[in-house]
Amino acid sequence: MEERIRISIPDATSVDWGFLRDEPYFLYRLISDQDRAVLGVGCIRQLDEPVFNDHGAVEDWCFGALRYEWKDALEPALGRSKEQVSEPHCRWFIPRFVVEWKGEEVSMHVLHEDSVVAREWASGFFRHGAKVPVGPEFEWVEQFDRGGYLGEVAVLMQHIRRGDIYEVNYCIPRRARSNTFDPFGAFARLLERSAAPYAGFFRWNDAFAVCASPERFMAFEKDRILGQPMKGTRPRSLDRQVDERLRRELAADEKERSENVMALDVMRHDFSKVAAPGSVLVRDLCAVVSLPKVHQMVSTVSASLRSGLTPYDALAAAFPMASMTGAPKVRAMQLIEAAEKGPRGLFSGSLGFFAPDGTGDWNVVIRSLLFDAATGGASIHTGSAITAMCDPEMEWEECQLKARSVIDAIGHA
Repeated sequence: MEERIRISIPDATSVDWGFLRDEPYFLYRLISDQDRAVLGVGCIRQLDEPVFNDHGAVEDWCFGALRYEWKDALEPALGRSKEQVSEPHCRWFIPRFVVEWKGEEVSMHVLHEDSVVAREWASGFFRHGAKVPVGPEFEWVEQFDRGGYLGEVAVLMQHIRRGDIYEVNYCIPRRARSNTFDPFGAFARLLERSAAPYAGFFRWNDAFAVCASPERFMAFEKDRILGQPMKGTRPRSLDRQVDERLRRELAADEKERSENVMALDVMRHDFSKVAAPGSVLVRDLCAVVSLPKVHQMVSTVSASLRSGLTPYDALAAAFPMASMTGAPKVRAMQLIEAAEKGPRGLFSGSLGFFAPDGTGDWNVVIRSLLFDAATGGASIHTGSAITAMCDPEMEWEECQLKARSVIDAIGHA
């Protein structure tokens, strides 16, 4: 396999996302806590799954988009989803160009034969003075009204009282249609407004994902794996005293902590299937992270991969993420399918990459707009954790808050 060369891109301070309009395949991921971002453009080759060498790294950059329905292939007890879709569960691809931001430094990783073309491409992508266009107005239609939502939650809470499950993440979609929606402008507005630490932007032909994710699924560094389940939300306030009260309220909330710990326990169990004995450690428990629109509760668990296993094995063992399913995980997923009555698709899946240096990062596709350019159809899914202690009315309001954070980030104003 031909090795890539690294090209430094000086003075790359401004990006024109609209320059990607003619690219049918790309995936961008922001990793704020590492002051890093990567963008894979084009497709040299599609893969069934990433291939790792003896050192636990891929030979070339590998990007992926994982749909929630990958669960059906990973867990035999689930069978096949009632509503089948033509899209594959996973898109794995090796891009033609890779752009990497590390702090103030920007570089491209390209094949030697593409070096001249890559420099020309960079001069268009890193264009000074690129303006963020104004977005169209959407008329969003909820697929479940308040009464329908509360009815499904009541059924799920019956399962909880019977002891079938302890927690389940129940999600509802909103849909809209637009012939003028510009996903490139929407993503530019999202980056300006949301400060989402694990944002993503994905295109595969007519399918787009504009993702303002605040949650990491998994991170990799050689044989080390890390997971960060997120459960628990409070809105931010412009009033400092009120904002601090909301933050403290979240940190002390028994119900929110219970949800978070249950998701953490599921992820610890998933990690134990691939981890070296005794290496699964909880590094942060129920920490509160403050984002521009909301406070979120996040826990962190890490482990060392067992000898002979790869990062792909770890990703598959933990997918779908605990924060978007429930506990016990398999039974929760069965009840999710019955309650939601349709596929989630890329929502509550993951966007990410594996790099030749042994690193990788995968987000949770939430706070996202999915768009089909062929039909003009758009969707936003939002959800929350249903437990024995939850107030269904508050869970409904949490779904509204999360949807509004996406609409505000990409919207007209």
